[in-house]
Amino acid sequence: MPESPSASPDEPASARAHHAVWRDDRRRAVTAPTGNLALVETRWLPVGEQPALAKEQADAPASVTVTELKRSDIDTGETQYGLRFWDSDAPAMHAFDRIDAFDDDPEWVIEAQFTPIGIDRTVPFEHIRDNGGTRDLVVPGDITFSRDGTRYNFAAFDDGGRLLLVFGDPTNGRDDETGTYGAGRFLFVQRASSSDGFGEAGPVTLDFNRAFVPPCGFSSAYNCPMPPVQNRFAVPVTAGEKNIIWRTQ
Repeated sequence: MPESPSASPDEPASARAHHAVWRDDRRRAVTAPTGNLALVETRWLPVGEQPALAKEQADAPASVTVTELKRSDIDTGETQYGLRFWDSDAPAMHAFDRIDAFDDDPEWVIEAQFTPIGIDRTVPFEHIRDNGGTRDLVVPGDITFSRDGTRYNFAAFDDGGRLLLVFGDPTNGRDDETGTYGAGRFLFVQRASSSDGFGEAGPVTLDFNRAFVPPCGFSSAYNCPMPPVQNRFAVPVTAGEKNIIWRTQ
């Protein structure tokens, strides 16, 4: 894939430097022993069954770390437990080259407004490995902004206390230098306030230069949410990460 065009000379050097640091941090995160590239298996147990974490870890090879997780069963809503197996020597670790990305573009830093709702609202998100089924995720409020004359009302869900935006745009799956990951991308929403939680209305920043390829782009053992209809741009978002580049043999 062709490299991104060079950064604009008008862009502040500090912004380019911060972008370079973010990209370095992302590389370290995805290549960590329990980073996205290391996940080799997610094993869901029957509803009601508890994972034997200590035994699984004791039986695992030295390069493998085992952790547990849980979710709601898609049919019954009951709690379902699972195990994840992370291998620091996974084939994807050796095949990974880099994450291709656009250069930092200040035009894609958008100021938006977060409006909370009175009670927890859930929005059905289709997940990439649920065969068209949906899982309800808590959406604490609405994120509204305008771009190129279009008014958007996006839903960001609560990801462990942070607002995570799952969005799509016309670059997804495109086979040219502007093409990005086919299933959409993720973005953490920056709150203007340092207060915890989502209870207060106020400004938020959507820095699409920090848009990133979701975990399922690195490993098929993830089950990522896909962009709901309201989270799709009418125009190409030429900012953030594009695709993963694998080494050729």
